Amino acid sequence: MNFRTIAMVGLRRVSTCAAGALVALFFAGGPAAAQDWMEYTYPDLAFSVAFPAEPKVEITTYQVADGRSFEARIYSVTRDTGVFKMTVVELPNAGIDENALISHAVNTMTQGSEIKLDIQHRIRRVYGRQLSIAGADGSHSYVAAFLHKKRLYQIEGKAFVAGGYAEVDAMIFHQSLDLT
Repeated sequence: MNFRTIAMVGLRRVSTCAAGALVALFFAGGPAAAQDWMEYTYPDLAFSVAFPAEPKVEITTYQVADGRSFEARIYSVTRDTGVFKMTVVELPNAGIDENALISHAVNTMTQGSEIKLDIQHRIRRVYGRQLSIAGADGSHSYVAAFLHKKRLYQIEGKAFVAGGYAEVDAMIFHQSLDLT
């Protein structure tokens, strides 16, 4: 065997080891990353959503534009880089104008911010509104509001600083909502 052949065999071994190490790192890092986000399903409330950790659940009230209050549940996770919040408001036969309710929800979520995008959005057969919002403090939020099965659903993924992975996480959260 000449020097060139020995060098090529050595390079192949190094390349094989490097490739094996990369594959091992990928699989070692993959499950850890996958464990961060988990889908949480709430069949009694007809929705599911993915959170980066187990959400804290609070029972509160939600005030509509005409001043009436209704029971609401807030599911949330706060991290150093942002907030992930899902609000579900129970609306029994309240005689509420659906367009006014969605508009009020959007106005509440966008106060003091600049709306970058405001479009109709649909999950399955449920229509609502989806927004992208730049906060005066440099934050960026992805929000949406829907009415479904006598409930108002509001989702908000907020990155404390626009751009980067925090904003991607906010977008991932926002897009993970499913209504059943």
